[in-house]
Amino acid sequence: MESKTTKQHQKESSNDICCGIITLSDSRNIKEDLSGDYIEKEIKSRYNLKSREIIKDEKDELLKSINDMIDKDIDVILTNGGTGLSKRDITVESVEELFEKKIDGFGEIFRHESYLEIGSGALLSRATAGVYKNCCIFSMPGSPNAVKTALNIIIDELPHIVHHAKK
Repeated sequence: MESKTTKQHQKESSNDICCGIITLSDSRNIKEDLSGDYIEKEIKSRYNLKSREIIKDEKDELLKSINDMIDKDIDVILTNGGTGLSKRDITVESVEELFEKKIDGFGEIFRHESYLEIGSGALLSRATAGVYKNCCIFSMPGSPNAVKTALNIIIDELPHIVHHAKK
């Protein structure tokens, strides 16, 4: 069932969105960053890509990258990698301490869709999203398949999400 309010908000939203990508990996470089490549291709087909980085799984580096992107007026930051259960996976703890508002539905829907695709292994994902300084941050696993699943959930809804985050 369609929501009249949602449709109205979508009409009021702008596709003029600036995005940034942060890949967290201790092993990948730009040539091996298939997930980052996929995100870049999808973002450039609809919105503006203003920044793309690959950093180590280090909290200080991640927080610096996020704040630098926000200083460049980026509306949406898409991180990939570092959302698992290993000791080096620091993304979730790092970004969630920043969030002024959580976007719980992203993680919930991501895990549901992942479960339909891969089964109970979806339990290992801690994908998360939230708003920090009017910037929407979506943190997803680093595998190419997980990135595709995550983007399928959010890519078309980004103007609407950003519209509300900026209010």
